[in-house]
Amino acid sequence: MDLQQIKSLVKSDEYVFLKDNEHLGDRIIMLGLGGSHAYGTNVETSDLDVRGCALNNKEEILTNQNFEQFVDERTDTTIYAFNKLVSLLCNCNPNTVEMLGLKPEHYLYLSPIGKELLDNKQLFLSKKAAQAFGGYATAQLRRLDNKAARLVGQAQKEQHILNSINNVMADFNERYTPYADDAIKLYIDKSDKEDMESEIYMDVNLTRYPLRDYKSMWSEMNNVVKDYSKIGKRNQHAIEHNKLGKHMMHLIRLYMMCLDILENKDIVTFRSKEHNLLMSIRNGEYLDENRQPIPEFFEMVDEYEKKMKYAKENTDLPEKPDYKRIQEFVMSVNERIVRGLA
Repeated sequence: MDLQQIKSLVKSDEYVFLKDNEHLGDRIIMLGLGGSHAYGTNVETSDLDVRGCALNNKEEILTNQNFEQFVDERTDTTIYAFNKLVSLLCNCNPNTVEMLGLKPEHYLYLSPIGKELLDNKQLFLSKKAAQAFGGYATAQLRRLDNKAARLVGQAQKEQHILNSINNVMADFNERYTPYADDAIKLYIDKSDKEDMESEIYMDVNLTRYPLRDYKSMWSEMNNVVKDYSKIGKRNQHAIEHNKLGKHMMHLIRLYMMCLDILENKDIVTFRSKEHNLLMSIRNGEYLDENRQPIPEFFEMVDEYEKKMKYAKENTDLPEKPDYKRIQEFVMSVNERIVRGLA
C-alpha cells in the first residue's frame, strides 16, 4: 500500500470515527503513520497503524475531566488527548516520541497547533530517553526465546536480567520514598548453585524505610525475573506465527532511535540508513533452522546496550525535560481553547 492509497483509505468510511467521534473531528491537531509504515520496515502484509493527537475541549480543561485517548482496535488507530500526550512525551515514552519524528510526508494531517507541537519537540528530550527506550527494549528482549538466551551462556542471560532490573529501578527515587544511591546495590557474582555459572546478588542498607514502598519495589524487580522464566511459553505463539524476527527487529530499532536522541538530540522514526539491517533481522537472517535467534543477534544486542550506556553518560541532554517551557506551551494552547481561539 503506497502513501496515496493510505491517505485515500483514511478518508474512507472505515475511518469515519475520525470525523464523527465527539473527542475527535475538528479537535484533531495531528494524524500520522505508526508502526512499520512509520519505521520504513513494512512488508506487503503489514497492517496500517494511525496515530494522532486531539485537543482537550474547554469543558474538559476547566473541569479536569479525564479524556486521555481514543482507540479503534479494528483499524489500529490511537488518538491521544493533548494533555495526556504531553505527559507521555515528558517521560520520553517511545510510542509517542516517535510521533514527533516522522517523515514530513507521513503526517496525514497537521493543524497550526500540531505544527507548534512539532516545533517544540526538543523540549521533551532528556536523559529519560535511556530509561524509557531501554525499558521498552528490554521488554522486547524478554519476548525472545529462553533457549536462545542460553545459547550465549547463562551468565550473559543474567546480565540481560540485571539490565532490565536497572531500567525498572531508574525512577524508584521519584516514585517511592527516596533512598541513598548505594542503599540498594545489585551486581553479578559467581554463583554457589550447581546449575548457574553466575547470578544477581544484592546488598541492601535501608533504615526506617516504609515497608510498603519496599514491597512494591521488590515486586517490580521480582516481576522482571519472573518474565524471563515465562519467555519460552509466551514466544511459542510468536515462533508459530513467524513473528519472532519482527520482535527482534523492533528491539534493535529502539536502540537506534534512543542513540539518535542521546547523541544527536534528534528523533528519527523512519530508519532509512539501517533499513537493510532491520529488514534482514525481520526476514529471519538471525534465526537458526529451528527459528531461534542465533548467538550473533544477542552479541549485537550487547553492543547496542554498551553504546546506549556510553551515550547516556556522555550526552549533553538534561536529566529532565524543560518542564517550565513545556508548561508555558501547554498553558498557551489550553488558554486559546478556553477563549475559543483554537
